[in-house]
Amino acid sequence: MITTEDTVLLIIDVQGKLASLVFNSAAVEKNIVRLVKACRILGVPIICTEQYPKGLGHTVAPIRELLADEKPMEKTAFSCCADEEVFMHTLRSMKRNDVLVCGIETHICIYQTSVELIEYGYNVHLITDAVSSRTKENREAGIHAIEKAGALLKSSEMAIFELLKVAKGDAFREISAIVKD
Repeated sequence: MITTEDTVLLIIDVQGKLASLVFNSAAVEKNIVRLVKACRILGVPIICTEQYPKGLGHTVAPIRELLADEKPMEKTAFSCCADEEVFMHTLRSMKRNDVLVCGIETHICIYQTSVELIEYGYNVHLITDAVSSRTKENREAGIHAIEKAGALLKSSEMAIFELLKVAKGDAFREISAIVKD
């Protein structure tokens, strides 16, 4: 089970025109927004990356606006883990073992990052309704390969309520409203 004390949310490359071209793009974006809002309420740290933003554009507005105080990490390698100096240093400094992975594209950046995180000893929780690729087939191939590498598959709602733990208090009321939206 994931906990707020041992989890980080990783949002990979939800940017530019590509974000609108992926399979089921509106639902993916909506689920990532829900994850960000819930993680903010629960105090779970968030890392956001952008693949070559000069060419591909920046993180889409609905997500970027929620992350206004955090600048996305720029990268050119497909795997976030290739950046030892910034990404891996930041992740290690958080001292958390569970990584909720979401973003695009499932069969490229999500896949390569997830496999390397597993190799580094992290517990990867792939948020299947918050990842996508340009084609449904590539999305499915990526999810299958990531699961085979050792990741746990979860929906955004499953992860949110697993972090929440109990159906009481202000956090529960706020998160219930987010999930119902």
